[in-house]
Amino acid sequence: MIYLVRHGQTAFNKERRLQGHVDSPLTELGLRQARAVAGLLADLTGGEPGWRVISSPLGRARDTAAIVARALSAEVEEDARLIELSWGEWDGRLRSELEAAHPDAFGRSGWAFDAPTGETYEAVCARMADWLASLPPEPERRVIAVSHGVAGRVLRGVYARMERDRTVEQDVPQDAVYRLSGGTIGRIDCEPLD
Repeated sequence: MIYLVRHGQTAFNKERRLQGHVDSPLTELGLRQARAVAGLLADLTGGEPGWRVISSPLGRARDTAAIVARALSAEVEEDARLIELSWGEWDGRLRSELEAAHPDAFGRSGWAFDAPTGETYEAVCARMADWLASLPPEPERRVIAVSHGVAGRVLRGVYARMERDRTVEQDVPQDAVYRLSGGTIGRIDCEPLD
């Protein structure tokens, strides 16, 4: 089983900036989201030992993973394959500016995979498939993955063999956990935050 988590809200999320491989800190809401997800995961895993917490190497994911790991008395492992999509030259740019300058780039799904010097959809799929293939088979798999919005979408899409359009249109909440088990995906929401 894999529990997939997106990092908590960041300053760039709040500003509607594309983060990609650049980083910004978790906001106060982001820290509360990370703690809520950690509590939910502690309940879901029943405090059983042996769960691996694997994180993207970017700070926002590592910070979220550290909160989760503390709740589970686990260590954080990093894996670069869980890193967010690189927007290339668009990393760190305001989404509104890019949408105005490149109105056709974001398409129906609202996501672009052809930013100048950015990463392609196929490249993200390949690294997610490689990461999944490196894990123990189900049911021995006991992994909590902390990743990102686009990367998490693609990971779920690869796992469930979704078509591209369905993959990129999935939700990416920062206060929920996705359970990937037996070829299916289930969403488990945290209690609402104040």
